[in-house]
Amino acid sequence: MKYDIETAVDRRGTGAYKWSKLEEVCGDSSENIFPFSVADNDLPTLPPIVDGLKQALGTTVFGYTAASTAYRGAVCGWMKGRHGWEIQPEWIVPCSGVVYALYNCVRAYTKPQDGVLIMTPVYPPFYNAVTENGRHVVENPLLWKDDHYAIDFADLERKAKDPANTLLLLCSPHNPVGRVWTEEELLKIGDICLQNGVMVISDEIHSDLILPSFRHIPLVSLREEFVGRFVTCTAPSKTFNLAGLQCSNIIIQNPEVRSAFREAMGKAGHSDVNVLGMKACEIAYTQCGDWPEQFTSLIDRNRRLCEEFMAAHIPEIKVCPMQGTYLQWWDCRKLGMTRETLEDFLYTKALLFANQGHTFGTGGEGFVRMNIACPTHVLEQALLRLEQALRQR
Repeated sequence: MKYDIETAVDRRGTGAYKWSKLEEVCGDSSENIFPFSVADNDLPTLPPIVDGLKQALGTTVFGYTAASTAYRGAVCGWMKGRHGWEIQPEWIVPCSGVVYALYNCVRAYTKPQDGVLIMTPVYPPFYNAVTENGRHVVENPLLWKDDHYAIDFADLERKAKDPANTLLLLCSPHNPVGRVWTEEELLKIGDICLQNGVMVISDEIHSDLILPSFRHIPLVSLREEFVGRFVTCTAPSKTFNLAGLQCSNIIIQNPEVRSAFREAMGKAGHSDVNVLGMKACEIAYTQCGDWPEQFTSLIDRNRRLCEEFMAAHIPEIKVCPMQGTYLQWWDCRKLGMTRETLEDFLYTKALLFANQGHTFGTGGEGFVRMNIACPTHVLEQALLRLEQALRQR
């Protein structure tokens, strides 16, 4: 099926988070701005999902509902067909979202005051999941090496050896820098953590959105030894734009680790997952298998557009190489602006609403995270406004 990747849906007035935030921050000028911030997209919802949910609305009773055999089978089939990873239905714990799962893992597998490792800069809820649960953030800053980001393994190993540090929250692929970790890197992460008793929670929510010549590998699939201590967080939300339906698939092979996760969910008062969210996940995984290639072709086209445009017209902004996700990391430090000046310039002069890099923690100052999951013509207009605003500065 050929999907619509050219129509930009205007979500003003719908409660869409990034559009509401845009209006809050930019006021009246927001009418001329398309947001490139929060990690969802503004393309039309895929017709098989819309049609399938309409059918479900006519036949489903919306009482208390557990995960169905069909839902679990769809998740198993997707993981095997997409990633070559054979999982079992009972390993899947449905959850309202990956962010909730990160918080839950911190509560389930660490004690107050424990240290939790994160690779910075990183998606802000990684910090929040640690600090808001009374644990300590232990940063393992990424290195800029040979024109791409790399893991500082010496620093990771040193910090993993500290018995106070008991958990690693891994972002794979990485948000915001767009790295897809190689098999060698993943094995090294896993081995260091395994040898030092550090549990790993691998957020793989962007795992279906991998650009040509790169490959996502589920961390836990690499060694049998990883099964006992590692948790994998997945969801259809980034791939199929279903975040509002709040369904994620947390995959935990070890029964004791799975039981601890469920126990922490119960203590937090978490009940069942949205029945339509599970149904949408099932439909997406069984009827929309041709979508990721079309979506990633759009992302790759937009990636190239930004790289080529900056090189030709705004060389002061360096676009970091992007291997996966739809989030591009722009290095704006050579513009010579302070944090406040850069934010004001983008919002009020360039009319470009993206995420400011400092919100991603250490290593993010002077950067911008740009969500390029949009029709190409929308992105072209934004780049032209940016160029014009810089000329008039």
